[in-house]
Amino acid sequence: MNALTVVRAGALTTVQDLGRPGHAHLGVGLSGALDRPAHLLANRLVGNPPECATLETTVDGVAVRPDRAVTAAVAGTPCAVRIDGRPAAWGAPVRVPAGAVLDVGAAAGGLRAYVAFGGGVAVPPLLGSRSRDLLSGLGPEPLADGAELPLGAPLGLSCGADAVPWPAPPVDGLVLPLVLGPRDDWFTPDAPRALAAGAYRVSPASNRIGLRTEGPALVRAPSCDGELPSEGMVLGAVQVPPDGLPVVFLADHPTTGGYPVIGVVPEAALAAAAQAVPGTPVRFVLVRG
Repeated sequence: MNALTVVRAGALTTVQDLGRPGHAHLGVGLSGALDRPAHLLANRLVGNPPECATLETTVDGVAVRPDRAVTAAVAGTPCAVRIDGRPAAWGAPVRVPAGAVLDVGAAAGGLRAYVAFGGGVAVPPLLGSRSRDLLSGLGPEPLADGAELPLGAPLGLSCGADAVPWPAPPVDGLVLPLVLGPRDDWFTPDAPRALAAGAYRVSPASNRIGLRTEGPALVRAPSCDGELPSEGMVLGAVQVPPDGLPVVFLADHPTTGGYPVIGVVPEAALAAAAQAVPGTPVRFVLVRG
């Protein structure tokens, strides 16, 4: 069997692909790569189709040893890449010899790197996806030292790229467009202005389920002092729990919830949220739906 052996699992490294859409009615969320553009780029660089599974690292990277020669690429947060201790390229295809250790280092500015291998990480799919969903527990367990992951057969030639435009991780501020509704009327009229004032920061409690914020609490309208019946939740929904601090729902979010959603961040803007480190200023910009 062609496989990767995990030499260093890192703080949280999971297998991710494009997720498992279409199962929300069963209580199963989308999941999948938080920084989807980075996942797509890593796959493109090694000649994989978009749906191939990659490794999503968090903060301190990962190290693996393939038992066959394989083409690999690292995208997402900038980080040091080494093969058997020798520097290798980030954001470009590299050849990893059989038995060599590919070491993806700590994030430099962002949070998450995506490591693609020719043929993809071929763990068994569940409901059409190889992604790990941290909320439901579906999919393969997060990587552990010594674990083995099967590799798929190479699917195509590495396309490479002369230049890859890539946004830097948000450092000075995370700007998120926000379409108000459906429950913005549950809050006082100045709540949208508070969101747009940029007084929030990314909380250390953020994870794949949601980007939590620290800052001024949003105040509910006096007429809305009860709780909503549970209703469907979408990717990018900005839910406001009783403490008044907005939570932006990310890939592993629950499919239903009973706290009011003041607005929704469009999916295209969520990749930046996946790379925002704790303490990053957050500002919501109101846009029309």
